[in-house]
Amino acid sequence: MAVRTVCVGDLLNKSQNWLEPKPDETYKQITVRLWGKGLVLRAEVAGSQIAAARQLQVKAGQFLLSRIDARHGACGLVPASLDGALVSNDFPCFDIDSKIVLPAYFAWYARTENFIALCRQASEGSTNRVRLKENEFLRMPVHLPPLDEQQRIVAKLDKVAGLVEEAKSLQNSVKDEQKTLLINMAHRPDLSASEKKELGWREVKLKEILTEAAEPYEIDPETSYPNLGIYSFARGTFSKPPIDGASTSAKMLYRVRQGQFIYSRLFAFEGAYTIVPTELDGRFVSNEFPSFDIDAQAATPEFLAAFFMNPYVWTDLQVGSLGLGSRRQRVNQKHLVEYAIWLPPLAWQRRIGDVFRKFKSDIEAEGMGIDTLMPAVLHGVFGSEVGAS
Repeated sequence: MAVRTVCVGDLLNKSQNWLEPKPDETYKQITVRLWGKGLVLRAEVAGSQIAAARQLQVKAGQFLLSRIDARHGACGLVPASLDGALVSNDFPCFDIDSKIVLPAYFAWYARTENFIALCRQASEGSTNRVRLKENEFLRMPVHLPPLDEQQRIVAKLDKVAGLVEEAKSLQNSVKDEQKTLLINMAHRPDLSASEKKELGWREVKLKEILTEAAEPYEIDPETSYPNLGIYSFARGTFSKPPIDGASTSAKMLYRVRQGQFIYSRLFAFEGAYTIVPTELDGRFVSNEFPSFDIDAQAATPEFLAAFFMNPYVWTDLQVGSLGLGSRRQRVNQKHLVEYAIWLPPLAWQRRIGDVFRKFKSDIEAEGMGIDTLMPAVLHGVFGSEVGAS
């Protein structure tokens, strides 16, 4: 197999399709996800809401990456659903020369450790201001097989990806069943109010079991702050790239601790409620993420996590929020703590905890196997067949 070495710039031609947004037209905006997870719609906004005088308009099939987060794998092909979307100058966009490299092949390659290493090498700056240096990136060498070999590799990877998606679909079905069980255990819809009272349940407001736990830190421009995010639809937390003290507009951040109840005020409407896990203890968040200590004599973290898995609760809190008029109306913490719930006896909460931890352990074990499969295949294909260093 005749593998040749080319520069990234031999494969990519920078797009200069700039557009001045019209105030009365609506435009799509893009979020570039980390670690090769692709591009998704961030929002659709009127041109009058876009502050920049001009934006780059992308086309389906182009390659897009983030100057700031390219070193974290923030790149991908523009899907057909985002054709015509707008991005700022922080997201360089390129046409792919299909005479040299198949777009599908390059899309797979951009998800490898090799490609992310190139982006990391081409990113310069101080600890808090690292950005991709475009000229350096375009000069970076890659090893490229002939087009027919690229096609064979793409077919192989597409087949594996299809099998992985099937496995994930089955796993998601199991997760849904497990979530339904936990919701039913936390809410017991089969019991009337009087039956709950007989079994030792009591109706309380959240303020009786939650205490606001703000731990503020004034921003230091020379410091980087480890960050966490909250998945929507009660799917827990995730690690985010550190907050750059020099570039954030925030004056204050807040440290959170394991076992605390936390939620996103902005995305509460779609279930962004959870518990801070042990592995994210000590992370920092903005004031959009209120956190609370839980009274251990009254409630367990697992019970609250299960209770807030119920979409009815999200809607109930959202409808009760002051100033309702938008699907994204924030849920204020003062309103949250006034919310009344049925609190089961600790013995029942501990049973919920046992089930919760068992499910969490099973899901993590299964997820690790599925999530590591595609990176392993990519490493094998591009490490041995293409010879990328």
